[in-house]
Amino acid sequence: MARPLRFRHSTEGWSDGRVDRQIYASLDRNIGATAVEPRFEVGGGWNTHRFEMVNGDVALFARGDSEAYWMGNTETPKALWRTDKYGWREVPYHVSRWAQRELLDTLYEEDPWLADYPHLSWFFLPVFMSKDGRESTRSFFRDHAGGFPDAGRDEAVTFYERLLRPGTLDPYRHTMSGKLGTSEVVDTVRMSAAMAEFIAADVLRRAGYDVTPEIEVTTGHSLDFRAEDDGTNVLVEVTRPQAPSTRAASGPIAAVRDTAQTKTDGQLAEHGGGAVLFVDCSSFPDDAWRAVRGERPDVRHRPAVVYRVRPSGHVEGYRKGRVPLGLADVVEFVS
Repeated sequence: MARPLRFRHSTEGWSDGRVDRQIYASLDRNIGATAVEPRFEVGGGWNTHRFEMVNGDVALFARGDSEAYWMGNTETPKALWRTDKYGWREVPYHVSRWAQRELLDTLYEEDPWLADYPHLSWFFLPVFMSKDGRESTRSFFRDHAGGFPDAGRDEAVTFYERLLRPGTLDPYRHTMSGKLGTSEVVDTVRMSAAMAEFIAADVLRRAGYDVTPEIEVTTGHSLDFRAEDDGTNVLVEVTRPQAPSTRAASGPIAAVRDTAQTKTDGQLAEHGGGAVLFVDCSSFPDDAWRAVRGERPDVRHRPAVVYRVRPSGHVEGYRKGRVPLGLADVVEFVS
């Protein structure tokens, strides 16, 4: 499975002739390609190339006097196989900005509805335009409301657009966008679980905490977040139960308990305590959440917060144990 889009960096010089022989000819021979005029100017002294494949793939190449950068959701030409890969924030600004504009324009051409959500489009661009995941990741938001039950596309995607707008997760874009995956298959359970981490980060941000994802701990594991303010330094692990398939009261209750137990018997048990468990029930429809809210089942870990977020931004939940986070301004706690 291909990973989110990154740049390949060549430390060699590239002439027009070499680009034609080792990049364009290779793509055309193996896939069928056309060298087209780039859609945007690059600046900074770079020369740019754009290649469009008959199967819908696209590739970009920017070259300077003694180096070049490649990005594409297609096969990599042999001449670039041994080059190192770099993230969007690790390459020259002019190259990164140019590639972003080229790919966003292509994205909006293929899925015009995304143009109304520029923050979402930008943040998830590395997967929205990835080799294997470009159809499945767009479909997750377009056809499955980003994991929200009983919600329309516009309502759900507007929620994520607002969530991403403050830029809290921008420095971690590659890691966080990659959590959505680049599989050809739409796996709503896995993808919804990935979005639970975005929702948790937003809850913490709205409560006034600085959020850092992927915190390595001494056991060799990584916990999802560190939440900090002037007097707080707390680790948070997030889990999202799968929406139950039954309307019986035991369905959602068992889903919450079983999913939380997976975490408590694994990462949290080995960590040895101290982390707050966030149990995100945002995938639950109304009746399932009402059952959980009414019984407030234990989750075999304390401290814990069990909650459900709606696309309106409303958060409702309950606590188990002494939660060392001030969340009352964001979460409506039931008793």
